[in-house]
Amino acid sequence: MRIRTLTRLTALTGASVTAALVLAACGSDGGSGHDGGGHGSESASASASASASAGAGDAAGTHNAQDVAFAQGMIPHHRQALEMAALAADRAASAQVEDLAARVEKAQDPEIETMTGWLRAWGEEVPNGTDMPSSMPGMEHSGGTGASGMPGMMDGQDMAELEKASGAAFDTLFLTMMVEHHEGAVEMATTEKAEGEYGPATALAEDVVTAQTAEITEMNELLGKSGRD
Repeated sequence: MRIRTLTRLTALTGASVTAALVLAACGSDGGSGHDGGGHGSESASASASASASAGAGDAAGTHNAQDVAFAQGMIPHHRQALEMAALAADRAASAQVEDLAARVEKAQDPEIETMTGWLRAWGEEVPNGTDMPSSMPGMEHSGGTGASGMPGMMDGQDMAELEKASGAAFDTLFLTMMVEHHEGAVEMATTEKAEGEYGPATALAEDVVTAQTAEITEMNELLGKSGRD
C-alpha cells in the first residue's frame, strides 16, 4: 500500500513538472501576443517608442529641401508671433484679444519645438531668434513685409509701434498685424503642402493652414472687417 502510494505521488509530481514546463514554453512563445492584452499600455508605449525611433531614423532620407526651408522659415515666423502675443497680456483692452493671443502662444510654441527637433535630426541649421539662417534653400518668397523677405513678417518699426501701443489702439494694431502675419504663415504652409516630402512636416503645414485661416476670420470679425477685403 505504501509502495503504491509513493509510486502514485511520483507519477503526479512528474506530470506536474512536465505541465509546468509546457506552460512556461507556451508563455514564452506567445508572450508578445499576451502582452497586447494584459499589459496594453506598456506594449503600446514600447510600440510607439519603436515607431518614433524608426521615424527618426528615416527622417534624413524622407525629407527634401522644401521641408528644411519650411522649418527654418516657420520657426522665426512663429517666434515673432509669440513676441507679438506676449505683448497682449498687459496692453490689450479686449478680453477677446487676450484670449486669441494666449491661443497663439499655446499652439505655436510646441510647433517651434517640433520643427527644431526635425532640423537637428537632419543636421540642419536651427534659426536663432526671429532671424532666418544665412542659407535657406527652397524658400523664395518675395511678399514679406520684413527684412527677412518671409511673407507676413513685421519689421523693427512695426514691432516698436506695437510695443508702444496700449488699450483699444493696441487691439486694433495687434489684430491688423496678426492678420497679415497669419496670412504669411498660410502662404508658407501652402507651399510646404504642395512641395514638401516629409509627412510630419506636410501634416503640420495642413494644421497651420486650418487653424490660422480660422483665426484670420475671427480677427477680421473683431476688426469689423467681416465680409470685406
